[in-house]
Amino acid sequence: MTPTPIQFTGAEGNRLAADLWDGRGHPVLFLHGGGQTRHAWDLTARRVADAGMRAITVDLRGHGESEWVASADYSFPAYGADTAAIIRQVATRFHAAPSAVGASLGGLSSLIAQLHHGPLLDSLVLVDITPRMDIGGVARIKGFMGARMEEGFASLEEAAEAIAGYMPHRKRPRSLDGLRKNLRLGADGRYRWHWDPGFIKSDRNIGFGGREAMESLLAHLPNLHLPVLLVRGMQSELVHEEYVREFVDLAPSASYVDVGGAGHMIAGDRNDVFCDAVLNFLADRQAA
Repeated sequence: MTPTPIQFTGAEGNRLAADLWDGRGHPVLFLHGGGQTRHAWDLTARRVADAGMRAITVDLRGHGESEWVASADYSFPAYGADTAAIIRQVATRFHAAPSAVGASLGGLSSLIAQLHHGPLLDSLVLVDITPRMDIGGVARIKGFMGARMEEGFASLEEAAEAIAGYMPHRKRPRSLDGLRKNLRLGADGRYRWHWDPGFIKSDRNIGFGGREAMESLLAHLPNLHLPVLLVRGMQSELVHEEYVREFVDLAPSASYVDVGGAGHMIAGDRNDVFCDAVLNFLADRQAA
């Protein structure tokens, strides 16, 4: 199946690039993690569409082919507002409240949309993310993202080496075509990550007001009444088991599964197992 390019409008009128994998059924919105693009979901979206659902993968603000916002606001509330706008547009277009599958930043954005702008969603899959996160794990991820943010890489192979050093547990891909989608080639011939550096260094970067945003989500979790599946990588550097138990205790309709052999990037580490868990959850929702 070949996806159809579509687009949405964010909370600031910002253009958001997306792909529609059209299986003609229930709409499922896929939101990637910080520093990724919508192409992180390609394998999963194809399987969801093959199962008869509509998979919609989106580049979040400042990422991939989506617009770099003039305000340079890359705070969690800004991403939540964008996500709420996207969900409303999906519901209008397909005449149904969508499900959302959100990894890391995409998952937190979905929670903010549902708890502070909603209710909007039919159901939600959170991929290795809870409002409580390991501080050291967050610092390590941001450190990797920022290390070559401006310098970039001389080649795709050099970028692949950097990723391999950061994620030594992951098998090196035979082709670098997937990596190419996460990088942009500058006029100087160097490859840089396909996101606005303001995500890390602007006055309203992703860390701006982050603690307050997460505390607010924790306080509102008892109001999260829609079905939620939390998928955690057993080797996650970000989400500890006690954080999962806290989340499930607070959110009335939440359940969780652990994926062995996977870290924070579950969909990339164990896509087969991840897809099975998501499809089983979504099938239950459609049957209901």
